[in-house]
Amino acid sequence: MPSGLFDLWRRLAAITVTLLIAAAWAPEVAHAGPAAARHDVITWGASADRMGDAVPDHSYRLIVHTSVGGDGLRIRLSNAFGDQPVTFDSAYAGLQREGAELVPGSNRHLTFGGARSVTVPAGDTTYSDPLPGRLPAATTLVVSLHTAQAAGTATGHSMAMQTSYAATGDHASEEGADNWTEQIGSWFYLDSVTVRTGAETGAVVTLGDSITDGWQSTTDLDRRWPDYLSRRLQSADDLSVKGVANEGISGNKVLADGAGQSALNRLERDVLSHPGVRTVFLFEGVNDIKAHTGVTAQDMIDGYRTIAERAHAAGKCVVGATIAPFKGWSEWDPAAESVRLQVNEFIRDSGEFDAVTDFDRTLRSPYDHERILPFFDGGDHLHPNDKGMQAMADSVNVSDLTAC
Repeated sequence: MPSGLFDLWRRLAAITVTLLIAAAWAPEVAHAGPAAARHDVITWGASADRMGDAVPDHSYRLIVHTSVGGDGLRIRLSNAFGDQPVTFDSAYAGLQREGAELVPGSNRHLTFGGARSVTVPAGDTTYSDPLPGRLPAATTLVVSLHTAQAAGTATGHSMAMQTSYAATGDHASEEGADNWTEQIGSWFYLDSVTVRTGAETGAVVTLGDSITDGWQSTTDLDRRWPDYLSRRLQSADDLSVKGVANEGISGNKVLADGAGQSALNRLERDVLSHPGVRTVFLFEGVNDIKAHTGVTAQDMIDGYRTIAERAHAAGKCVVGATIAPFKGWSEWDPAAESVRLQVNEFIRDSGEFDAVTDFDRTLRSPYDHERILPFFDGGDHLHPNDKGMQAMADSVNVSDLTAC
């Protein structure tokens, strides 16, 4: 095919896909008849943390990529780390066309208890009302917010690995990109998106640190390992776990607060509070070990056990993942390596988890088990590159996500 005709075909195909998604996103007509059992399931998530000073009269256009499809979309706004209330007087959900530009006609107003504005108290979260219409799986969704009143500390997710946009004044309703001149690399206030699906459909939450957060993966291409896992789940016809929520925080620890609250302290808000969660995927611990704060293998084991017990008590499956090698990183030493090996032995053999994924064996070099395979190394000897991220996702036995 001549290159000019191929380019034309590619553009027409992209337009066709966009139109199909936009048509699915339109409000649906109610039909009479009995309805099958349905429930809400998280389709996207990002852990909340402190984000510097809150800014009044500011708009945020937040780009997120969903996992499971469904209807009745709701967003959750978080002021979990705020010390003053935040008022949002304009909130919209639309579909990305390119950059900050939306698919024409896709930007739809969100309400809160029937009202167009909502005030979220300090330390609290709130859900929007369900939005009629179906959101297809794996959609690039755009949530636009305006802060009418904001002060004190903002809440959000710092390292998004995704370009979003901001602007002074209220531009949330606009579908064009002209006023969205500020590019940002964080998500503000938005910490989850949910949809309504069949009652048999569930979600997995990946609880982790910077590797799960996606550091060293390519920005804007959704190449974090949970993104690759989501694509596998969407293509698996016989699997009931379809939703994926990435609750990784760069620098996060299992035991101690610092870069975000510890996994123990944020487990309820970032994992168990979300609807439709069937499985907790725990992959965290390298930051505790390499910090050289005196944390022992037994300390780590006690932390893992507590997370597993709390998740099991909430009726969730728990998959544990071994800690990947990091020799070559500046904080590596034989003492830290010894703790890592002891912790990994516990994860593999203790029986505390419903299933185990061995990321250590997936990523390590066959010539030096203390190092990441160079082909998977993002360059700092700790974080995998895109190929490493994909290898991690490919090593997950997806049937383990319904192991209990």
